[in-house]
Amino acid sequence: MAPQDKNTPPPLPEPLRVAVADSHTHLDMQDSSVEEALAKAASVGVTTVVQVGCDLAGSRWAAETAAAHDSVHATVALHPNEAPRIVLGDPDGWSRQGAREPGGDRALDEALAEIDRLAALPQVRGVGETGLDYFRTGPEGMAAQEASFRAHIEIAKRHDKALVIHDREAHDDVLRILREEGAPDRVVFHCYSGDAEMAKICAAAGYFMSFAGNVTFKNAQHLRDALAVAPPELVLVETDAPFLTPAPYRGRANAPYLIPVTLRAMAEVTSLTEDAMATAVAANTARAFGY
Repeated sequence: MAPQDKNTPPPLPEPLRVAVADSHTHLDMQDSSVEEALAKAASVGVTTVVQVGCDLAGSRWAAETAAAHDSVHATVALHPNEAPRIVLGDPDGWSRQGAREPGGDRALDEALAEIDRLAALPQVRGVGETGLDYFRTGPEGMAAQEASFRAHIEIAKRHDKALVIHDREAHDDVLRILREEGAPDRVVFHCYSGDAEMAKICAAAGYFMSFAGNVTFKNAQHLRDALAVAPPELVLVETDAPFLTPAPYRGRANAPYLIPVTLRAMAEVTSLTEDAMATAVAANTARAFGY
């Protein structure tokens, strides 16, 4: 791919015949306006999006955006990599807030109280993305990450909202903590990253598995194997935009209008037709997020 292609938005895919939802997107990190992104998505049959919060500012923005647009539902949370930054500080300023001083456990408690307040709002349909990330957070941040995850589980249960899980290289511990705390009624593994064996464990627990554009990547056979054994009534589709753009557009910015590319690839992996896959994920997303 020529370098200039990286900045060219992928073309509009053929519209879906059955409307679906993007179960996990970050409109606040995308170049276009919310109105443009929603209109472009709706033009190809992606008529609903779940806007996901990763920090206090993003969670407030998600709630405000969902209040302003009928086709947007919000989730609110401190991302697994955000919790250690609040407690231990972020001298490199890697996150969107820039460099931060250590706030300790008290700062984490204050941030969680704000997430709790936002989670009560009617347009907020989920608590997430929360969970564990052993890829980006080192051992020193694990205690903060785990404490935050457990707190989010409690918030989701108390408000009867879906729990949206970010699980990166932490499968066993995520599943263990869900067992220990007692999972909420509706749990969504966002950007499902486990294998077929884990998919069977999730299915037995009734957890939703949301597949992103990386299910189309050449090196992701384990994701296709997981999708093949996942019950159709527990499968969702997402962009995680602007990240994880599906093949053949990998490396360019993702957006909700590219959901049809991933959904068609998913249908090929399963024995479902495109329309049957779309019908299933549309119903599943509404059930998962209670809209």
